[in-house]
Amino acid sequence: MLNFEDLNLTKPYLNALQDLEFIHPTPIQEATYSVIMSGKDVIGLAQTGTGKTIAYLLPVLRMLKFSEQKQPRVLVIVPTRELVVQVLAEIEKLCKYTAIRSGGIYGGSNINPQKKLVLDGLDILVSTPGRLVDLAMLGILKLKQVQHFIIDEVDEMLETGFRAQLTTVLDLLPTKRQNIFFSATMNKEVQALIETFTKGPTKIEVVPHGTPLKKIKQSAYSVPNYTTKVNLLNHLLAKEKTFLKVLVFASNIKMVDRLLGDVYKVYGEQVGSIHSKKTQVVRFASLEKFQQGISRILIATDIAARGLDIADVTHVINFDTPLEAGDYIHRIGRTGRAGKSGKAITFFTEAEKEYLEKIEDFMSISIKRETFPKEVSVSKFLLEEEKPKQIEVDYLAKVKTNALPRGFHEKKEKNKKVNLGGPRKRNPNKTKPRNRAVERNRARKNKS
Repeated sequence: MLNFEDLNLTKPYLNALQDLEFIHPTPIQEATYSVIMSGKDVIGLAQTGTGKTIAYLLPVLRMLKFSEQKQPRVLVIVPTRELVVQVLAEIEKLCKYTAIRSGGIYGGSNINPQKKLVLDGLDILVSTPGRLVDLAMLGILKLKQVQHFIIDEVDEMLETGFRAQLTTVLDLLPTKRQNIFFSATMNKEVQALIETFTKGPTKIEVVPHGTPLKKIKQSAYSVPNYTTKVNLLNHLLAKEKTFLKVLVFASNIKMVDRLLGDVYKVYGEQVGSIHSKKTQVVRFASLEKFQQGISRILIATDIAARGLDIADVTHVINFDTPLEAGDYIHRIGRTGRAGKSGKAITFFTEAEKEYLEKIEDFMSISIKRETFPKEVSVSKFLLEEEKPKQIEVDYLAKVKTNALPRGFHEKKEKNKKVNLGGPRKRNPNKTKPRNRAVERNRARKNKS
């Protein structure tokens, strides 16, 4: 088996890897190292939790030589603020014994310290697209010195509507550069971006796209409604010795807040939440508590499904079945990381059954259907959005469209004539009638 010592790494990076107790590179790290070192454009496709971040960082750092220039030579773009912090933390660990300068910028926080960070000088910049464009448009950040351009979680970037900002960034970059795009999934939009902005890229796919994560045991429960889902979730979470660290995914911000209120009633400070409407301070604090084990349960939107490396998550629970199979793969990939096993449980209603079947078709597997526990109460209460929609009958549709309103009748033929104006307008050649009063006045003026 290949060791990191077998790669062409310098002593500072080998020492940093030794401190991290990393001995063997993962398959994606081993496969991409020499290709990135060659300077070619690279498209890396690997399942979440396989070490994609270090896969692109190590070879790029190895190629980076000492420089005192102010503007960044390596640009890493990620979709969320949390990923900026996470990638930056990985860089700082790997660069522990070097003089490499790195920094991160993102929206939702004071821009002034970030301006100073950029002006002070950086070798590596990690950023979200929006804040990057802001600083570039202000003229504070210049990207013409970028040698290595990296987009992490490309599919998520395009799904969340960053295409316009990415296009702006790509226009600001130098033509001569290395493009490194990493993603867990491949779709038509990602393919189009690759074809537009890369030159003959080398595609490295360690595991075929859509292959299920082998170390994650997947199961599903058929549940009639939201309230029963809450009852089942609370029942499962009560097994504290088994459900040690649980990440619960809900479909949207409103659902996260609602579910937090219901679970908090039972588990109190053991539960936290994260979504895009929360302040940056609250988001970071919630993640920190969950990572350190202060809170055992984290309820989140898909903002926590991409790229975040949270250690030792024992269970992922899909409270709502995701509409897209790719989102499902990202969600369950938060467990079973770094060679460990994990469990993924999905709740689905009759309306969500179709989504689960599409996920199974996409992954070419059959997810085990669990028997609903007898001790869990099945509620008949429905949320407003769960109630069947009333079909309104349009009684006016039965009325004939050519029927006339009551009290009206057809005009007679003579009243349908178009008004053409007076006699002279109708017959311009007709002689103007005599005006005797005018003639008399003219005669008097002539006599005087």
